Amino acid sequence: MNDVKACIVQRDRTILLECGHPGFEAAREKLTRFAELVKSPSSFHTYRITPLSLWNAAALGCTREEIESDLSSISRWSLPAGLLQEIGELMSRYGKLKLQKEEKDTLRLTSVNSELLDEALAVPALASLKLSRISPHEARIHADSRGRLKQELMRYGYPVLDLAGYHEGQALKLEWKNSGEGSGFSLRGYQEDAAQSFQGGGSGVLVLPCGAGKTVIGIAALERLQCECLILTSNSTSVEQWLQELTGRTSLQASDVGQYTGQKKEVKPVTVATYQILTHRRSKDDEFEHMKLFNERNWGLIIYDEVHLLPAPVFRATADIQATRRLGLTATLVREDGCEQDVFSLIGPKRYEMPWKELEAEGWIAQVECCEIRVPMEAALRERYLYAEGKEKFRIAAENPGKTAVVKELLGKHPSAGILVIGQYLDQLSHIAEAIGAPLISGKMPQQQRTALYASFRKGETPVLVVSKVANFAVDLPDASVAVEISGSFGSRQEEAQRLGRLLRPKAGDNRAYFYTLVSESSKEEEFAVRRQMFLIEQGYEYTVHSAKEVRSGT
Repeated sequence: MNDVKACIVQRDRTILLECGHPGFEAAREKLTRFAELVKSPSSFHTYRITPLSLWNAAALGCTREEIESDLSSISRWSLPAGLLQEIGELMSRYGKLKLQKEEKDTLRLTSVNSELLDEALAVPALASLKLSRISPHEARIHADSRGRLKQELMRYGYPVLDLAGYHEGQALKLEWKNSGEGSGFSLRGYQEDAAQSFQGGGSGVLVLPCGAGKTVIGIAALERLQCECLILTSNSTSVEQWLQELTGRTSLQASDVGQYTGQKKEVKPVTVATYQILTHRRSKDDEFEHMKLFNERNWGLIIYDEVHLLPAPVFRATADIQATRRLGLTATLVREDGCEQDVFSLIGPKRYEMPWKELEAEGWIAQVECCEIRVPMEAALRERYLYAEGKEKFRIAAENPGKTAVVKELLGKHPSAGILVIGQYLDQLSHIAEAIGAPLISGKMPQQQRTALYASFRKGETPVLVVSKVANFAVDLPDASVAVEISGSFGSRQEEAQRLGRLLRPKAGDNRAYFYTLVSESSKEEEFAVRRQMFLIEQGYEYTVHSAKEVRSGT
């Protein structure tokens, strides 16, 4: 029995991983390099090898031979005939088409063979780009079409290896402040590795957990390049944090760094803006008036913070600036709209990934216990639920008033902790905030007031905050050690990961934190919870499941 391996590898590129097997952890670590988790029931997890998962693996230097070796080492039976050939063919597509600089305004697309270039030139979506054949293996294209070409060929199934290079941008001198031996600040080993991996590629995405210091890594990339930089991020709170880190950790002065938001519009050598301001327009028929920010200065680097949130209009603008170095920072490449391939083609491939559990084992992030609590619905609410349809059904379950009592029980269980109660619906959040006597932070609250409440929480003066989805991203609350999720955006894996991420800053003492997600029993919420948890389960987190009755009894 000890010789039986943990996985069943199937011909359709799906892999079943037995959860109770002694080799589960070792097999999971291998699979996450080149496969994606698609289902996570308690007995077997289902992974799928996709073209994108293979191309990201190839971009990180993984070879067909390494994948074959990993699959053979974890597969219960012989690998299906033809599977390895298919994996090899898909991986080989990465780099079969290359884009190289030719003259000032033109690029050359080269192919390993004339037949593949024939196929590429026949793609209907490329007709408007006016590629001209200059040899059996080469075609010429205008430099302005660089992004569109990569995007369309990626969709066709052939990721382009972009070797056309980047312009330097306007030079900007900066150095670390108070760095070096004995200073109290230096890059951690993995932060150094992440910054170095980007410098070697010129564009791409770095994937690290919340709390791993992605902002510092972004600044490290900027410090190496010594150029003017545009930083795009998710909200005004994140803008403030970037500004503080830039002026606090580097030689940049306040006069060098500007914010471009709804409140203030400064364009300086380093400018931090929100995705929201870039996509603002007066009406749906008007142009995005602030998209001109991409060309306001001679940027040498554009940093996309929380790149998994990148809105479609910013993708379109990014397609036009492929000669500028681009760095994406994120905790997860999961996108609920399925546009991961656009991140790959327009921002760049995955250059570095640090597994969450590795950082936890080294003590750089907190150990988090995850618990799903199933809350019954009272008879009248259950009847309403049964007769409801679609999204209304989900919302009735999500706003189950029975969750309030469970929140109170959990607050009593952690009397001295910094606690975040997180939810989706403002009426529900307002009710719970009133019931537990805690302030509510939502998008309606002015940024100055939010900042004051966050500061009060950090000082321990306000031990509990009730927060809407404005706190999903880029809110630095290092003392938060308990999060209670009372409702969420359907089955959003990225939201679940970001919410747990609020707890990952290292803690004093045992370095532990607790993440509770409250789900109405026998409802649509249970189904969505399975999907929400999938990314974190892939990272190695486990959810224990308890009833509200068990919470009340303390078991």
